[in-house]
Amino acid sequence: MNGADATQTASWSTWREIPSVLTKPQHVRRTVIIALVVGTIFFAMNQLSAVLAGRATALVWFKAVLTFVTPFCVSNFGILSATHRRER
Repeated sequence: MNGADATQTASWSTWREIPSVLTKPQHVRRTVIIALVVGTIFFAMNQLSAVLAGRATALVWFKAVLTFVTPFCVSNFGILSATHRRER
């Protein structure tokens, strides 16, 4: 891959092009970092006390998973919003 390809912004105009945008290494790296940072903060605020107290039920663990999945989805939506190309 040459330098021009690495800096070229991926964009999409049809639903079929979305996976190629979201799987670009720089986008995956960014969304995973966001999910880990934001998810960790929210997990600590909302679920950590139950886990540390030994009261972590299946529902608590399900909420913990959603705590990380939600910022991952939101950051992917942001990438899609920023890279959408309207056809004329």
